[in-house]
Amino acid sequence: MPAHIAGTFNDLAACHLTPDGEFLVFDRRAHSVYRVPPNGAPKQVVQIGVEPGRILLPLAFDSAPDGSFVIADAPTGIERIQIFYYLGGALGGFTLPGRSVPQVALGDLVLSGLGSVEYTGKSILVSQPASGALVTEYALDGRVLRTFGELRATGHEQSPEVHLALNAGMTIALPDDGGFYFVFLSGVPVFRKYDAGGTFLFERHIEGPELDSHIQSLPSEWPRRRATTGEFPIVPPSVRTAAVDPDGHLWISLITPHTYVYDRAGDKQRTIQFRAAGVLAASQLYFTRKRQLLVSPGCYTFHTERQP
Repeated sequence: MPAHIAGTFNDLAACHLTPDGEFLVFDRRAHSVYRVPPNGAPKQVVQIGVEPGRILLPLAFDSAPDGSFVIADAPTGIERIQIFYYLGGALGGFTLPGRSVPQVALGDLVLSGLGSVEYTGKSILVSQPASGALVTEYALDGRVLRTFGELRATGHEQSPEVHLALNAGMTIALPDDGGFYFVFLSGVPVFRKYDAGGTFLFERHIEGPELDSHIQSLPSEWPRRRATTGEFPIVPPSVRTAAVDPDGHLWISLITPHTYVYDRAGDKQRTIQFRAAGVLAASQLYFTRKRQLLVSPGCYTFHTERQP
């Protein structure tokens, strides 16, 4: 994206590509989504507001290959997910039971279980460890289709709020075989792989010299922070974001400005640092059909080589 356009956004938290080659930009701080032609001015397609078809206090964003996208927000403390078409207009949405509970904090950004959503175009997968499972899959009308994934042992089972925060994570759908990765956001960094039926395949620890000092400094107690729904322990993340490339390799961007790349068997292949104006700490990764990688914030484009 041209720098003079990217610089017009307040908080360019995610940048995807529409089927006709335009950028789809989620500006978290502006509570808005924009469609941006490669050589044109941004056009706002979702505006701020509490009513259906608008967003307020957005938490997460994801898009599907057909250009439709979802946004999770919690305007009155109640989490909701809305579906939009990239040319404009809401396609529907639903609210989730219960109130939004903060779990993981990254600077000033505090994430609930809807801090990440995975939208396949046919269903929506979210992290809701309070349900007793790692992943809850919703139909587009809000029906629960299934849950899967056992919570991991944390050593904090007697402190339910901490235990659940250490089980919050991101679900990432594989592009071809219907399987899933689940990446834990906080605590000891780990990811798991599940098949299309939600059956556990394997677990891998995320390890490397770039993470050593972070893991050694993990606390055993966490300070509490007041939110609109009460006071909660806020756990810092170990992982910022993750995505799967067209070859099914898992890219995990860490709390340090490094990204680890794992093959389908769960073996680490590469360690990467993104550099733009300086070293870039990714907030979201998005792979295009032409094997380009869009990295936010900033919507920087990187070319990725095919891996064996």
